[in-house]
Amino acid sequence: MKTIRLEEPGRIALVSTEEPPAAIQPDEALVRVRRIGVCGTDIHAFNGRQPFFSYPRILGHELGVEVIAVGSSTKNVKPGDRCSVEPYINCTDCIACRRGKPNCCVNLQVLGVHIDGGMREMIVVPSRKLHPSQSMTLDQLALVETLGIGCHAVDRAQIQAGDFALVIGAGPIGLAVAQFAIEAGAQVIVLDIKQRRLEFCREQLDAPYVLNANCEMDPLEALQEITSGDLPITVFDATGNPQSMKNAFKYPAHGGRLIFVGLFPGDVTFNDPDFHRRELTLFASRNACPADFIRIIDLVETGRIDTAPWISHRASFTDAVTEFPRWTKPETEVTKAMIEA
Repeated sequence: MKTIRLEEPGRIALVSTEEPPAAIQPDEALVRVRRIGVCGTDIHAFNGRQPFFSYPRILGHELGVEVIAVGSSTKNVKPGDRCSVEPYINCTDCIACRRGKPNCCVNLQVLGVHIDGGMREMIVVPSRKLHPSQSMTLDQLALVETLGIGCHAVDRAQIQAGDFALVIGAGPIGLAVAQFAIEAGAQVIVLDIKQRRLEFCREQLDAPYVLNANCEMDPLEALQEITSGDLPITVFDATGNPQSMKNAFKYPAHGGRLIFVGLFPGDVTFNDPDFHRRELTLFASRNACPADFIRIIDLVETGRIDTAPWISHRASFTDAVTEFPRWTKPETEVTKAMIEA
């Protein structure tokens, strides 16, 4: 079986083994991996900056797959089904799972992060983690997980129609946040330092406001101008950059909310008197929930969300080992890279 494995920071390899996939249990399914989206987590791991990570590791958690075989108790999918994979393997027993938050399970194991992921020909997964679609393409199925991160973050924010919402960072996760904030009826403002990404937000997502932090006036002044002095009710930071996350505390309105979607391996500090003066609410947003996958599949199937423009780079499974290091470089200007297996 051919596998792409991250051996150590900066070194990725294509390896072949005679080892067959594990035998499937009654509640599991064997799937053939057909599409693998490359995300920021994979790039951070390649660069040696991903929390909760050890090497060597098979990357890959944005997956479009085809079901090959199912266990005896599996009812939700059958051989031949095309599915998106919910890559968050939760225990079902801990306090988070019991309270309907499997995305932050105490014992969570994420494919491609804590345990080996989908950059291989076949993989065995719990059947309950497969979400089928009769009409979506493999590309679309692989991007459901990315969209799920944004969907869950926006749900955490409890946006009301007409609210100003600032999204800091227009990488794939920021795009997903902006997509669902717009879907929720927010007046979305996207802040980034790359004009190409901002143009994508304006042209493909119809974001009403975009701000280039390198070219515009001071972001705080620009936000005050857009919001008539109020500032945004909701601010999402999708950068995973410590300085950006620290600066983000300046941007919510009095009584507003700040949601950290990105993360980094370190501490975030803020000015406590200012935080209290505005009675801000701070949220972390981690992964997504099963209901998010179901909702996203419906939105894509009905044409409410179009992910086709997101894919900027492609490679075959074999060529991905050569292409992957290039995709990690900013000058490559990757929006979303897709590996075709």
